[in-house]
Amino acid sequence: MDEIKHECGLFGVYGSLDATEKVYQGLYSLQHRGEESAGIASTDGSSIVWHKGMGLVGNVFKPRDLRRLRNSAAIGHVRYSTIGRSEWQNAQPLVAEYSRGQVAVAHNGQLVNTSSLRRDLERGGAVFQTQTTRHNHTPSDSEVILHLMAKPEYRENLSGLLRDLKGAFSLLILTPEEMIAARDPNGFRPLCIGKLKDGYAVASESCALDQIRAEYLREVSPGEIVYIGKNGLRSETFAPAKPSYCIFELIYFSRPDSMIYGENVHLIRKRLGAKLAEECPVEADMVIPVPEGGNSAAMGYSQASGIPLERGFVRNHYIGRTFIQPDVEQRQQKAEMKLNAISDVVTGKRVVVVDDSIVRGTTSKSRFGLLKRAGAKEIHVRISCPPHRYPCYYGIDFQIKEELIAAVRPLEEITEFLEVDSLGYLSIEGLLSCTSSPKDYCVACFAGKYPVQAEIVKKAREGAEEWEEKAGEHTIVV
Repeated sequence: MDEIKHECGLFGVYGSLDATEKVYQGLYSLQHRGEESAGIASTDGSSIVWHKGMGLVGNVFKPRDLRRLRNSAAIGHVRYSTIGRSEWQNAQPLVAEYSRGQVAVAHNGQLVNTSSLRRDLERGGAVFQTQTTRHNHTPSDSEVILHLMAKPEYRENLSGLLRDLKGAFSLLILTPEEMIAARDPNGFRPLCIGKLKDGYAVASESCALDQIRAEYLREVSPGEIVYIGKNGLRSETFAPAKPSYCIFELIYFSRPDSMIYGENVHLIRKRLGAKLAEECPVEADMVIPVPEGGNSAAMGYSQASGIPLERGFVRNHYIGRTFIQPDVEQRQQKAEMKLNAISDVVTGKRVVVVDDSIVRGTTSKSRFGLLKRAGAKEIHVRISCPPHRYPCYYGIDFQIKEELIAAVRPLEEITEFLEVDSLGYLSIEGLLSCTSSPKDYCVACFAGKYPVQAEIVKKAREGAEEWEEKAGEHTIVV
């Protein structure tokens, strides 16, 4: 995995006496979705209290914090910044007070019309606290949503508000009266519901429900709002569903033990590996995964090819997921500390190395170099997804085309750059064939076909990197 950034993780519990403790546990299970900051907001039915900070869940919350937050309803958030600054004021949930009382909002995804919404709000007198970059004073998506909730036309019309948001959003909203979950009509980011003995839980991934022994019920449907209060659960549809699920959740981001979009992540990745062996065969002595992302796909490749599976890398578990680090130098330094090759295993051997993706290439080159220095005779790299050739505007941090190695180099040059003997990617068709509903996935980062119109996509980059894609370079599909 060539260390890219993801977005955030959400977890909420309503109606349980130890809701805050359960949210704390759930955030631990979602730590892989964000290591920059963590926060919890809770309510006793009359007011909202909160605590958040920079760093890992275990560092942000002390026993005294959890005691102060102890209530029967709570939402939590782990964050990595997609376009936002890695600073305390951007940590979530964001908590505010307006005419209807207090509200807390936690968001996973990325809106593509934040700039236009901000301009309209500022013309109406709104003042923003969060910022995306030191040079761009665009507020975070979550703060824009908070300000919209305070507008008279939206105070009793959450459906109307959500219809005006464009892009990827999975939301948890907490008021003293209820917890609300919502998901954009495309369903870009996952969100699921679980049942507890004494309440309900909502999570970005089902592995967090398992952590607190909640029964998995279902996903929040694309275009759905779920209200959870003292009278139970009720649902409404604010927009027709038009699924464009992020395929990268299945390829890499989600934990292998999660159910995402109705699929078990581990089993999907095994199927990707088996399909990769079919499309990109090679004679070799062993198959080894790049941990942890390549583990399941390597199993599938080995089983389909008949080439024995071996452990060629050892991972330092005390180094976090480097793609979440906000600074390039930090990511590179941590990547070099993260893995070591087992020389007695790979010396003199023809090795198939299975990984989930190559995005920018620099980290991958370093990792494959470990095998060469350990004495591998041949290194054949197999990637369980297609080449990344186009930016993502829906919550993943590869938004500049020129940074994507497959967008600027042909396969032969990438192979030379990585200094390996061969390189093979899974095809888009092969990737989608491993899912149960191929038409329901967004593959824009591979194919350049975006489920949002071009002008809105361009607005996503206003004030950030200059839009350098000329019309016609890739297809935009409305």
